[in-house]
Amino acid sequence: MATPEYLTDRSPGRGALPPRARAHSDAQSTSLNGAWRFRYAPRADGPTGFAEPDFDDTAWDSLPVPTHWVLHGDGRYGHPAYTNVAFPFPVDPPHVPDENPTGDYRLRFDRPDWVGSGRAILRFDGVESAFRVWLNGIEIGVGKGSRLPIEFDVTEALVAGGRTDVLAVRVHQWSDGSYLEDQDQWWLPGIFRDVTLLQRPVGGIDDVFLRADFDHRTGMGLLTGEVSAPAQAYPITVEIAELGLRQELAGPGEPIDLAAPAQPWSAEEPRLYQVIISAAGETLTERVGFRTVRIDGDRLSVNGRQVIFRGVNRHEVLADRGRVFDPDAARADLIMMKRHNVNAIRTSHYPPHPDLLDLCDELGFWVIDECDLETHGFELLGWRDNPCDDGRWRGALLDRIARTVERDKNHPSVIIWSLGNESGTGENLAAMANWARGRDGGRPIHYEGDRTGAYTDLYSRMYASPGQVEVIFGAGPLPGCTAGEAARVRAMPFLQCEYAHAMGTGPGALDVYDELVEAYPGYHGGFVWEWRDHGLRRRDERGEWYAYGGDFGEELHDGNFVLDGLVRSDGVPSPGLAEFAAVNAPVSLTVADGVLTVRNRQHTRGLDHLRFVACSELDGGDPVEAEVAVPAAGPGESVSVTLPETVLAPRPGGECWLRVRAELAADEPWAGAGHPVAEGQWPLTVPAREAPRPAQFDPTSTEHAPLGAAEFDPATGLLTALGELAVTGPILELWRAPTDNDRGAIFGSFELADPATTGGDGVPGPSSAQRWAERGLDRLKHRLVEFRAAAHGIVATYRVGAAATRAYADLTCRWWWADDRLMLRAEVTPSSDWDCTWPRIGLRFGLPAELDEAAWFGTGPGESWPDSRRAVRVGRFAAGIDELNFAPTRPQESGHRAGLRELTLSGPGRALTVEAYAEAGRLPGFTIARHTPQQVAAAAHRHELPAPERTWLFVDADVHGLGSRSCGPDVLPEAQLWPRAEAITLALRAAGNNRPVQGGAGLSD
Repeated sequence: MATPEYLTDRSPGRGALPPRARAHSDAQSTSLNGAWRFRYAPRADGPTGFAEPDFDDTAWDSLPVPTHWVLHGDGRYGHPAYTNVAFPFPVDPPHVPDENPTGDYRLRFDRPDWVGSGRAILRFDGVESAFRVWLNGIEIGVGKGSRLPIEFDVTEALVAGGRTDVLAVRVHQWSDGSYLEDQDQWWLPGIFRDVTLLQRPVGGIDDVFLRADFDHRTGMGLLTGEVSAPAQAYPITVEIAELGLRQELAGPGEPIDLAAPAQPWSAEEPRLYQVIISAAGETLTERVGFRTVRIDGDRLSVNGRQVIFRGVNRHEVLADRGRVFDPDAARADLIMMKRHNVNAIRTSHYPPHPDLLDLCDELGFWVIDECDLETHGFELLGWRDNPCDDGRWRGALLDRIARTVERDKNHPSVIIWSLGNESGTGENLAAMANWARGRDGGRPIHYEGDRTGAYTDLYSRMYASPGQVEVIFGAGPLPGCTAGEAARVRAMPFLQCEYAHAMGTGPGALDVYDELVEAYPGYHGGFVWEWRDHGLRRRDERGEWYAYGGDFGEELHDGNFVLDGLVRSDGVPSPGLAEFAAVNAPVSLTVADGVLTVRNRQHTRGLDHLRFVACSELDGGDPVEAEVAVPAAGPGESVSVTLPETVLAPRPGGECWLRVRAELAADEPWAGAGHPVAEGQWPLTVPAREAPRPAQFDPTSTEHAPLGAAEFDPATGLLTALGELAVTGPILELWRAPTDNDRGAIFGSFELADPATTGGDGVPGPSSAQRWAERGLDRLKHRLVEFRAAAHGIVATYRVGAAATRAYADLTCRWWWADDRLMLRAEVTPSSDWDCTWPRIGLRFGLPAELDEAAWFGTGPGESWPDSRRAVRVGRFAAGIDELNFAPTRPQESGHRAGLRELTLSGPGRALTVEAYAEAGRLPGFTIARHTPQQVAAAAHRHELPAPERTWLFVDADVHGLGSRSCGPDVLPEAQLWPRAEAITLALRAAGNNRPVQGGAGLSD
């Protein structure tokens, strides 16, 4: 048998009703979610006799709806598969393989009592990728567009059955629609959104379009629009009781026209009004928010004020459910976004579950609602045969934008329509833009692939580096544009629909992008890629872990590129999310000469909902707090106030730091009173932490001389014990377990003469991780050149290098005893042969594994890096080892904290205290881990790491930045670490009983 023709006819399907808004109606409805009978087949061309009502399905399995069948059956129904760009089937549009996994579904249900009163509509909210429907043996239609609703009139088919009805659905994983749905996510077939039987009562309302505009000059709300209903539905009343508004529509075609003073809707103050639309046979209850979206030149405004997107891209994904919607999880995610100063969502790369937009209306987000369209795989073929520029596909593409706009048109949170993502360009995209603009002129059109501004209203780019942003706002040539095209797009509002790839540890340079938003009025911010990792939870004899591309045996996959969120698959927020919150604070705080200046960066709100608190701390403790009365300031305004003397007064005896925080003064729907929204810290008194200088060494002595409670191995020069505590080290560590950004390749929007668009070394070429590995930084060997001991100290000198390389670094460790502490000054001097950056310049110590609790004075509470440090402050903090490291799903470096003053590592009955001293005005940083960087780099998943045998302490003079090179700009020049001479000075004290370190402590472990 051949592949069914409906899978390759380039059509949007057949038999569907025209798309309409998803309304909240008092008409009857019956959910058909639940346990369905299910049969899996590896091909699409099986017989259709299963659709007959009397077909015997007792031997079939049971499968819940909604779900994805590949997440059930322990592999009997196939497996999830992940690709980013490449199609996982031969590219032969519109054809798909005969090997086409297919699921047959059957459901017996008792006919609802309301059937027979009006018409009956069968709605599928999401099915991947194409499906054919029968009811009581009667074919109903074919649906395509996986993440779009589709409705069928099933009135006659219901009447044909008995009291028990039989619904049969055949779902195919691959169809011509799959060429339009290559959206950088798991391929997950099945009925994954709700299935509902809806009553369409006699005299009911077919559709409604509510346009709620706001005039910011007069404060007037204006509700216009139209109701689509048959003549017997009239008269229809439209009422907003809270505003005292009521209109009676006498007949078809009469428009809604209501006006009254109203409060506007915005993402910060999401004021909603209830609209009741009553017809003869049905009442709709809708929520509207009054707001007007406009573009004036290069400014996008809502209610007269420019919008700055501090946003994230949001895929619909959960570790156990795939794209099956969970309303509680969705609300929790949006609340987490609000608490981290996210104000905008791009629904990448399809419309979300409709309930998500209800939540966005309620909680307050600017939303770019994106059509279910991406043809990215054609890029690998030079865009040959791309459906977006082939007229034979136009009907399918117009159907997709129509179903997007019609479903979501009444949501105030939706302020922009997006045609799709990474689909090249072409006449069909222009036709989609024209259709959407004609249907809804109140929202601008976005599509990043329109590089010349030919048919969109916004200039959008992906992963433009800071240098490229400067070019965009300059006056010179713009890559990919003629002079005229460059002038056109530069006159449009600019945003980055994707930037700052949040994959693994990172991203870096969020603050640099924020500075550019402040510098260029036409820059409207952007959307970090992305919100949540897509790892799928698995449980086996190794425990619980999260799968990514390749973990299901896919022939073709893109590995862990599906793990690129600010939140891990298990819902744990990353340090990158804390950095996002700090950088995107709604108010900026600065202090100079005892005066606090507050700049209101909000779109709508003043400062009256915030409380400001100043606090001075001495050596990270002993806080003195005072509330600060900050004057009123509207959006975009700044105010200054003198801080109370109580927090400014000198406090001798150590480091004194001033902190100012802005917090919620009262409960909000998304956080309680006291929740911090912004914070700053400034030094009041920070005396230099100078280390005691070593005594003069006797250069003639070579005897082993213990220093106080310290013991050394003269064969290796290493410290082996401090009192009763076993210690091994230090050795020179220049390697880190590569982050995803270290491993990444450049995927920038366009290439310019800009170091940030190239490798971490400022030139095009391999990733930083590849360069580091080629130069052997992960396999350094130490050669003890000299070990001198005398009454006043010990000196150990090493030459450190890697096999088959010429470059080296000299390490000199000078030890002495002072004030009951073991002192160390380690000096690192590189040779002149190095031609790439270094990940770190640090020392590694091996300690007993029982030392697993840390308390420190330095920066915290989270990690910090040269290009990601806005979320930390100087203070005293404590955490266990497993809390110190974020631990991305794919193991990689994490947990570095800069500015170390003092650290105590403790365990049962023992402790090690390390004090750090500044060198050249800079304090070192530290990392504590259960595994070496080499062990971490060798593991593909966390559960593959060996059982920890030691606690590893790394003290780093400096580290390389993070960047965003997994799919964007690399580490900016100011955050790169190039080989250089460095010194680290430490004081060590031990306490408690010793347990031996397990195993030897070789110099190259």
